[in-house]
Amino acid sequence: MFKSFSMELAGRTLTVDVGRVAAQANGAALMHYGDTVVLSTATASDKPREGIDFFPLSVEYEEKLYAVGKIPGGFNKREGKASENAILTSRVIDRPMRPLFPKDYRNDVTLNNLVMSVDPDCSPELTAMIGSAIAVAISDIPFDGPCSTTQVGLVDGEFVFNPNADQKANSDLQLTVASTKEKVIMIEAGANEVSEDKMIEAIFAAHEVNQKVIEFIDTIVAECGKAKHSYESCAVPAELFEAIKEVVPPAEMEEAVFTDVKQDREENIKKITAKLEEAFADNEEWLAVLGEAIYQYQKKTVRKMILKDHKRPDGRDITQIRRLAAEVDIIPRVHGSAMFTRGQTQICTITTLAPLSEAQRIDGLDEAETSKRYMHHYNFPSYSVGETRPSRGPGRREIGHGALAERALIPVLPSVSEFPYAIRTVSETFESNGSTSQASICASTMSLMAAGVPITKPVAGISCGLVTGDSDDDYIVLTDIQGLEDFFGDMDFKVAGTPDGITAIQMDIKIHGLTRAIIEEAIKTTKEARMHILNDVMIPCIAEPRTEVGEFAPKIVQIKIDPAKIGDVVGQRGKTINAIIEQTGVKIDINDEGAVSVCGTDANKMSEAVRIIETIVTDFEEGQIFEGKVISIKEFGAFLEFAPGKEGMVHISKISKDRINHVEDVLSLGDVVKVVCLGKDKMGRISFSIKDVQ
Repeated sequence: MFKSFSMELAGRTLTVDVGRVAAQANGAALMHYGDTVVLSTATASDKPREGIDFFPLSVEYEEKLYAVGKIPGGFNKREGKASENAILTSRVIDRPMRPLFPKDYRNDVTLNNLVMSVDPDCSPELTAMIGSAIAVAISDIPFDGPCSTTQVGLVDGEFVFNPNADQKANSDLQLTVASTKEKVIMIEAGANEVSEDKMIEAIFAAHEVNQKVIEFIDTIVAECGKAKHSYESCAVPAELFEAIKEVVPPAEMEEAVFTDVKQDREENIKKITAKLEEAFADNEEWLAVLGEAIYQYQKKTVRKMILKDHKRPDGRDITQIRRLAAEVDIIPRVHGSAMFTRGQTQICTITTLAPLSEAQRIDGLDEAETSKRYMHHYNFPSYSVGETRPSRGPGRREIGHGALAERALIPVLPSVSEFPYAIRTVSETFESNGSTSQASICASTMSLMAAGVPITKPVAGISCGLVTGDSDDDYIVLTDIQGLEDFFGDMDFKVAGTPDGITAIQMDIKIHGLTRAIIEEAIKTTKEARMHILNDVMIPCIAEPRTEVGEFAPKIVQIKIDPAKIGDVVGQRGKTINAIIEQTGVKIDINDEGAVSVCGTDANKMSEAVRIIETIVTDFEEGQIFEGKVISIKEFGAFLEFAPGKEGMVHISKISKDRINHVEDVLSLGDVVKVVCLGKDKMGRISFSIKDVQ
């Protein structure tokens, strides 16, 4: 027997089956939202993992194509590596839940979400987020929940909760908010320049919806929840802290971390570590956790300096941004480039333009999204933080940062009709000391403008941090956090936008939520910083997009043809269009509406391709002048090709004003001649004349 629980959520029924499947997991919930079905499970190891100083939480979101009635493409008919959407969804589940596990818990925990059926109007991502929270809440895994998640859209100025497919397509906001009973714990947003006030209103409207879901989860836990298991604490012994302070007094630690050069600070900590290792050489138990103890000692020192003394490690004021610099065109021959520097954070973004045929194809669960015209990729090599490790491709963090910058810039990109290009920006991290994702947004904006992409407005991004005390009113919001303040602080609140509104938000925290006052102050702080970056750094570097794409970028000419003529241009099995491409060296894209894009670098070749296409789609009418090549000679006349697949005949009597006995006396194969259309002959065929050309 299993138990089933239901509630109405945004006009659709959410049903949770407990005890129906996956009984050997610590916790399992079979989630139904409309016809969307997700199996959410939570499992934990019996013992802590040895030799680690972090909580080993793994979150998986598995997309199965059978959920939308598809068989995976390619030779291997199995789902391959996780899609970008699956990775981003896993991150959104991880971020609000991780802070709710005990800080001294080192048992491996895996949250798995198996998407088994997808209703386009009931988000599987949202279903998995709620399912993960339920699976952990009813399990015996220690967890200070429950929490819940709500998505918010903005359609015609009105908020829509957990929007359906049509509402998503017409929404100016894609906001995801996670909450506990008391506070907001995670925010993720993309927006079409939504105002700060409207964004705050949306966040707390979602928070209210979350409270209803949490009440629903509480009823499930009350009836099905297991007692939480005990665990082996990995907390640092209090006596070790006291011993460390005897060897390294607080003033010495404060001096070690109080510098704006990351390398100097790291060298200072190495010396302190060596000093402590020597002092505790005979105590193996303490040596085993010394690294974590030093980390926590640094953390307490930095937090005390900021919260009580209002001193930041690099000496800045609480609202002061690090030294800024911007430049464009630093890389030759690429289509656009720009570099943005903030303190020891430095990003170079390269823009590449291509025909629309090079847009990314997406084979996923969302059938409304089959391609992506704008792609932003973010790279974080080890040298950027002075480390050495082999490159193994982008990890989840890199993919997440790239998606955040992509989301921030999409609202200001020109439409396909205005700018018929596929666009890729790649942000290379040259140096990192905090908030490279927001620096990549600034660099990408300038790179796009340098490449001649007519974005509507510049976008800048900035991050602020938080240090909290013993009460909700005891806190400080920090503008432009560096790496140390991110590691030891309580929040990384990233906001990107134009002068007129927000285009993206991502909020990560390490505590059990934020009050409304903190969120409002963070959004206000980031707007002030954003305006400073835009007005004082980016716009003086490049004020507006260049009027033309660069010398080495492909040029695109667009024409419109009758959709009924698309088949004539393409030809049987692509024969006609391939002949045009081979003849002119251009690339040609045609969509179902008859929009034709001709892409190349040689203007003459592009003009020739356009002429050929226009000839193919033109119906021959009396009086029109054409240019054709002789492809066949007969006794009665010559056949001319005006374009691939487009042919006509000139009768021998219409070749010359003088009488000729043989066509070969005047024409040879391969000759290119001008002709005039004479209309239809007695047999209904189109005829042409060379001699009557004026």
